[in-house]
Amino acid sequence: MEIPKQYDPRECEERWYRFWEEGGMFAADPRSGKPPYVIVIPPPNVTGVLHTGHAMFVTLQDILVRWKRMQGFDALWLPGTDHAGIATQMVVSKELEKQGIERSQLGREAFVEKVWEWRKEKGDTILQQLRRLGASCDWSRTRFTLDPDLSRAVRTAFVELYREGLIYRGEYMINWCPRCGTALSDLEVEHADSQGHLWYIRYPLEGSEDGEGIVVATTRPETMLGDTAVAVHPEDERYRSWIGRRVRLPIMNRSIPIIADTMVDREFGTGAVKITPAHDPNDFEAGRRHGLPEIAVIGLDGRMTKEAGGFAGQDRFEARKGVVRQLEAEGLLVKTAVHANAVGHCQRCDTVVEPAISKQWFLKIGPLAGPAREAVERGEIRIIPDHWRKVYLNWMSEIHDWCISRQLWWGHRIPAFFCEHCGKSAGSNDPQRLLVAMEDLAKCPYCGGTVSQDPDVLDTWFSSQLWPFSTLGWPQETEEFRRYYPTTVMETGYDILFFWVARMIMAGLKFTGKAPFRDVFLHGLVRDAQGRKMSKTLGNVIDPLDLIEQYGADAVRFTLAVLCVPGTDVSLDPKRMEGYRAFANKLWNAGRFVLMQLEGEAAREPAREDLGFWDRWILSECEVTGRRVNESLEAFRFYEASEVLYHFVWHRFCDWYVEVSKVGLAEGMPAARREATRWTLHRVLDSILRLLHPFMPFITEDLWQRMPGAEGSLMLAAYPAGSTQDSSGFDSIDWLMDLVNRVRNLRAEKGLPPSQRLDAVLVPADHEADAALGRSIEEVAFLARLSGVTRADSLPQGEEWVAGVAARFQFALHVPAASRDAEGERKRLEGELRKAKLERGKFAAKLESPAFVDRAPADVVEKNRRLLAEYGRKIAELEVALEKLAR
Repeated sequence: MEIPKQYDPRECEERWYRFWEEGGMFAADPRSGKPPYVIVIPPPNVTGVLHTGHAMFVTLQDILVRWKRMQGFDALWLPGTDHAGIATQMVVSKELEKQGIERSQLGREAFVEKVWEWRKEKGDTILQQLRRLGASCDWSRTRFTLDPDLSRAVRTAFVELYREGLIYRGEYMINWCPRCGTALSDLEVEHADSQGHLWYIRYPLEGSEDGEGIVVATTRPETMLGDTAVAVHPEDERYRSWIGRRVRLPIMNRSIPIIADTMVDREFGTGAVKITPAHDPNDFEAGRRHGLPEIAVIGLDGRMTKEAGGFAGQDRFEARKGVVRQLEAEGLLVKTAVHANAVGHCQRCDTVVEPAISKQWFLKIGPLAGPAREAVERGEIRIIPDHWRKVYLNWMSEIHDWCISRQLWWGHRIPAFFCEHCGKSAGSNDPQRLLVAMEDLAKCPYCGGTVSQDPDVLDTWFSSQLWPFSTLGWPQETEEFRRYYPTTVMETGYDILFFWVARMIMAGLKFTGKAPFRDVFLHGLVRDAQGRKMSKTLGNVIDPLDLIEQYGADAVRFTLAVLCVPGTDVSLDPKRMEGYRAFANKLWNAGRFVLMQLEGEAAREPAREDLGFWDRWILSECEVTGRRVNESLEAFRFYEASEVLYHFVWHRFCDWYVEVSKVGLAEGMPAARREATRWTLHRVLDSILRLLHPFMPFITEDLWQRMPGAEGSLMLAAYPAGSTQDSSGFDSIDWLMDLVNRVRNLRAEKGLPPSQRLDAVLVPADHEADAALGRSIEEVAFLARLSGVTRADSLPQGEEWVAGVAARFQFALHVPAASRDAEGERKRLEGELRKAKLERGKFAAKLESPAFVDRAPADVVEKNRRLLAEYGRKIAELEVALEKLAR
């Protein structure tokens, strides 16, 4: 097969992805007899387009799935999309508005039909984009959270929870987004620190003729119009005599009581707080305890209600300014202070959230959170990195009931019905009034009257929490459910640990009796190069599709894997991808070289004695690399596995062995030596392609298909296990590399071109170094571009010899007098001497530290002692060379 000189990512990616998908190679097989390995994809919103967060989880999950598939597992990576209630309704509403159509004009049924049409046309965009990254999902099992069987699972879960008394309906304080027009869970509210104000307001005491009053501090003066009490702490001596008295509410001139409640923070403001039960969660609870009226002065549209008197109809923030002006005019504004405040915003649209009392559906979390917490505590579920385990356990101990209803048209409609004739309804504790059903009701089962369904839909996360098992057929015990549940790994961003992961654990244990996965790996958020969150406002959004076009999917994937360090966010600088694009090109060139040597025929495995020292070294390095990569992936250390591979491929195989192999392949070498070199090149390249495939699937498949004897697909080939063999017997290779590098550096400093062959005298430091040189003198001469090499006990004298020092060798190059620069040579040797002394100092400091000597592994301590001795020897040799130069 002809091998192009240049690697073309786009042509390669399109061709091989089509080959894999059309060949059915992504499909799991429940009858394979192989052990299952299962990951369900965090379903992206059906409205979504590929962003860097998707690119990260797709890369990491695909690495795991391809790796396990090659290890012989029946790997199922199940894809799908989420119906994304609020987001999708907003997108389609905006599309209709462009056509001059208002959602309200269409009505619910017609609007939902429009959404389904939109989903049919554009809903698979994100899944097509995942393919561009190489995602090896089993596309035949693609699911959607509003598929009929998944909707059946959602209804089953709701009905079961309701019948057990875990779902209830009532008027409570909730988070309300005026722009989205729906309730939000606590997790859907993002708090942002902002500089606001604290207004101190005097509430006149009733019956006082001298203007006496109590001063309260508030960050939201517009809500005072709905105050129904002032509260103080019962043990606050400043206000003990005030408890039970009444004050006049400014502006509204309403009489309200002064009450005592331990929820009051005596250190905040004046120690006296206004109580507005309809607009603050703490005030709501206090109001219920004290039986206070609940007066809503801000409506669900974010405008003041008629209860706000003269401010009715105004926007809530405009009303704030008006209230402050009137308080000043009436002399009741005591002072204003700057105050830092964490203001809640809607996660979806960034609107300031309004606490409001509303009739909603709630899920009792306490009975579900206990088992979910225990599953992690006893190790049934492992959360990685470990610090997120602690965060999870703390959060599960303080979790509140979940508001699960949303005032939307798009989503899973709540299966609760109300009889318009006899008044029977869901939401009552009376079993005789139960009207929550698995099937839609056409009439009341009690009186035969007309029924209407609750207009609300369920929070999107309610269906997402069932994803690991609803996608496999639950509540039916299907073959897929028995085979692939529980799943193996949940890999996702830490930002949805509570939104999704915790809820999946609770739901999985509740409905299946089993934890939904064994391991949870949480990667960091992808930010820009400065560590900032990506946003359209900052103009720093990075489009992964643009990166793929510019650098190729393999370079993008490898970069993300390298940057995925557990416990840290990812600062993504596209310039990093230039280096990994160069890595892909380096691999391509090395592969092209090897394939040209093979000439379409697989090399025969040689006898052990025919393998040269460098052959055995690279084979050993390859085995160790395979072991380390597998260990790193088992521990979810993607960055470590990537770096190990990068170092081996570039700095061991390409930089050294490929070059050294040219000695063994040279004309005139014995046939057995040449065949051994060809076999080693073939064997190591084959292993590299296998090891790299989960990280860089496209280029590795392309090169592997060109290998002699390749059959099928690389993605189905066996993954190298590596070995635990000790590679310390090849330490001398590092000495020889250092020698070659020192010779090359000296040539560069002298301005001698690589093409100019030089004679050299080499003086080994000891018997081991001499033996190493003896085994590899041809390779050293070739790599260092030396025409003749003499081993000696001492360096030659004379102006035409330039001396140098390596870790285990002294050497001298024969340089014509015209090229010699004595002053430059002195400066070079002095520079090397300074560096050597600095390095010796570092190792000496380590070995003088009892903490290091006592705690570090013995082999590490011994290596440091060896390096200390080598630097000492090097310093002595450099000092001798300088002394000779001075003569």
